[in-house]
Amino acid sequence: MNSVNRLRTRVRDLDRQRRHRSTARAVLRVLPEPESWLDVGTGDAHFPETARELFPYTSFDGTDTTTRVTRAREAERIEEAHVGTLADLATALRARYDVVTLLRPPATAEELDAAVAALRPAGILLLEFPQSHADALRTELDPRPCTILTTTRLVLDRFATNTHRVVARRDPSPS
Repeated sequence: MNSVNRLRTRVRDLDRQRRHRSTARAVLRVLPEPESWLDVGTGDAHFPETARELFPYTSFDGTDTTTRVTRAREAERIEEAHVGTLADLATALRARYDVVTLLRPPATAEELDAAVAALRPAGILLLEFPQSHADALRTELDPRPCTILTTTRLVLDRFATNTHRVVARRDPSPS
């Protein structure tokens, strides 16, 4: 039974890496050389670790509400670790990043505001979320100073279906 569990874990890890590469490629299409990237809710920073394969010169930072983000920094998956919610860190991170990723729906409207505020003018916001959040999230994005560039329905993961991705660009003039 132990070998079955190892196999499941390996398949899950490979699926996660494939999803993460796909997510990173979505940014590569619109911003080939970002200087700085913030991954919100990064946990152990598996996404930045995978994205670094495509963006070796990009500085990846992460936020998380747990101390896993500090362990990720110690493991050198990210360069700066921020413990707390993005809304709590908004002032310190304002207009600092070329790319901000939320690979889950924003917990609050304040978190979405903070994600947009963390972007430099013309920066890229990348969101991934379940279909059930699609309409609400598009409605929440409308009043913010950003333009939706692409929306995609993803079916890359064996374990999660009906996932959507939105890539948006912050308006060039700061608000």
